[in-house]
Amino acid sequence: MKVTVVGAGNVGATCAYALAEKEIANEVVLLDIKEGLAEGKALDMWQTAPIKSYDTYLRGASNDYEASAGSEVVVITSGVPRKPGMSRDDLISINAGIVKSVTENVVRYSPDAKIIVVSNPLDVMCYCAYLTARIPSSRVFGMAGILDTARYAAFLAEELNISPKDIQAMLLGGHGDTMVPLPRYTTVSGIPVTELIRPDRLEAIIERTRVGGGELVKLMGTSAWYAPGCAAARMVEAIVKDQRRVAPVCAYLNGEFGMKNIYLGVPVILGKNGIEKILEIDLTADERALLEQSAAAVKTTLNVLDDMKIF
Repeated sequence: MKVTVVGAGNVGATCAYALAEKEIANEVVLLDIKEGLAEGKALDMWQTAPIKSYDTYLRGASNDYEASAGSEVVVITSGVPRKPGMSRDDLISINAGIVKSVTENVVRYSPDAKIIVVSNPLDVMCYCAYLTARIPSSRVFGMAGILDTARYAAFLAEELNISPKDIQAMLLGGHGDTMVPLPRYTTVSGIPVTELIRPDRLEAIIERTRVGGGELVKLMGTSAWYAPGCAAARMVEAIVKDQRRVAPVCAYLNGEFGMKNIYLGVPVILGKNGIEKILEIDLTADERALLEQSAAAVKTTLNVLDDMKIF
């Protein structure tokens, strides 16, 4: 069983290491365009195997997709971060070209792989990978919701001074300021979180979750990588082990929640075939309005990709 991670930056390397430590696959391949980077990081991680007691083999490759051949799952983290003076359209233009090229190589060598997109802007990059891969949308999806719910749950655990293991959280929508956390579907060992935290504090936590990525950028001067990398690894585990885990995933909607031709964060069942099923939960009028607002924001970014006319 082979899993490939494309992009040996902080997120990709963290994902590869998390996969190896949990022995999710026999082999993890780390790929990058920069000569020697993936090889060096993979070798360094492999040398921790005797210390950490795992036997998943890690190997690196520089721009050689043949090394990824036959992968069960491929995680795409490639792309550039937004820099000062760069518009959203500029970022989409650059990263769409990168994701398109990566996806073409992925499906060439691993035509049956499930593809997990982590590159930003996430929702539009999922759409780009889907248009490029020309495979069922159930096998092309993005990591965002698991990261966002992890942040949400971590903040709730901190507020309540409890273990985060006891928190079950759910959110919908695009990855970013328009995400839609759902307190009504958030529980602490079955107890609705609304019974444990007063409304004003809960709203503050929800707002902190929405800007969670920005908070880390302000603190570190760069994007997060530990939580995103581990979130992607959790998705890989659910697929490889056919766990049928329920999680929020950036998925292609074709009528679900009344929306079509859009990638958006929704709850799904993740198993050996990728997205086994999209779960359409009931929403209040206010929740639906927020989801539609989030979808409108995502549509704006998708239009930028359509206007590039690269497909």
